[in-house]
Amino acid sequence: MKKKVLVAMSGGVDSSVAAAVLMEEYDVTGATMKLFTNDDIQLDRQKTCCSLDDVEDARSVAYKLGFEHYVYNFGDRFKECVIDRFNNTYINGDTPNPCIDCNRFIKFDALLKRAELLGMDYIATGHYVRREFDEKSGKYLLKKGLDESKDQSYVLYGMTQEQLSKTLFPIGELTKAQTRAIALEKDLINASKPDSQDICFVPDGDYAKFIENYTGKTFATGNFVDKDGKVLGTHNGIIRYTIGQRKGLGIALGVPAYVIAKNVGDNTVVLGSNDDLFTDTVYAKDVNWISSACPKEPLQIKAKVRYNQKEQPATLYPLENGGVKLIFDKPQRAVTSGQAVVFYDGDILLGGGTITNNKS
Repeated sequence: MKKKVLVAMSGGVDSSVAAAVLMEEYDVTGATMKLFTNDDIQLDRQKTCCSLDDVEDARSVAYKLGFEHYVYNFGDRFKECVIDRFNNTYINGDTPNPCIDCNRFIKFDALLKRAELLGMDYIATGHYVRREFDEKSGKYLLKKGLDESKDQSYVLYGMTQEQLSKTLFPIGELTKAQTRAIALEKDLINASKPDSQDICFVPDGDYAKFIENYTGKTFATGNFVDKDGKVLGTHNGIIRYTIGQRKGLGIALGVPAYVIAKNVGDNTVVLGSNDDLFTDTVYAKDVNWISSACPKEPLQIKAKVRYNQKEQPATLYPLENGGVKLIFDKPQRAVTSGQAVVFYDGDILLGGGTITNNKS
């Protein structure tokens, strides 16, 4: 008897091909997660990545391939663990990564629990990563996707051994071109569907407007200051600025100016030069180690501080509080509190944590 797998289907081509590939060995059921409605996020437009169109695309693929498809409402969980965390992180002066929270709390927690209740052996997703069991350590390894241009390991650093033991990543060995070729061969409705680029609940990219509309809060103007505290002008609310930002500051200083820090306490945004954005030292909290324990001694690794970055050589130092300090061989630009830093040994994802300004 074939083992059963519940495939998370977003309506996109990657998860659809994941389901198609798995049908050769498993009894497949499709699941689309309903995370919010347009009313929930006060959005008029029809098309977001959780729109009715996407549900219908996923259902169409399931019908075409001949397996059952269900829609599960995880709206309350998504609001609590993703949207509320997103809003609170911005309000507290940091920059969140909601895709990481969605994977941590929804796909590999809520959906996995639903799959277990349904008697499924596994869940599966369309992420470009690879899972491998290491006989020597008796642990599952999470490795970068074979197509490094599409690798998604950065957003999965929070996975546990329990989750990895019950999760399949069937397209991790494929390139994006191969994935689309399979979809075309099987005549799937979404074979040429573009990849989603925006945060699903902020499809127009205006984070500040979303936060104000969703929370009902307004954010006072304050001062732009330089590194010495000299007032340079007036900003339009601290949530409207991110580290490294140059455009949209609404201030002319005669020289290029960048956001280099934000201080919620006195509602100031600090401006400086591009050189001020570089640092070789990064601290991280809430660190997760996937297939090994936190090292007791300094460790030579490669790491990256944002999704679309090539990992860079660094030395990782464990801290007594469970966090880590990384010293990069070369300074990194626009390291941003609230984002993730992840660690690699070759193509193996060791783990990661949340970047913090707090060194203690």
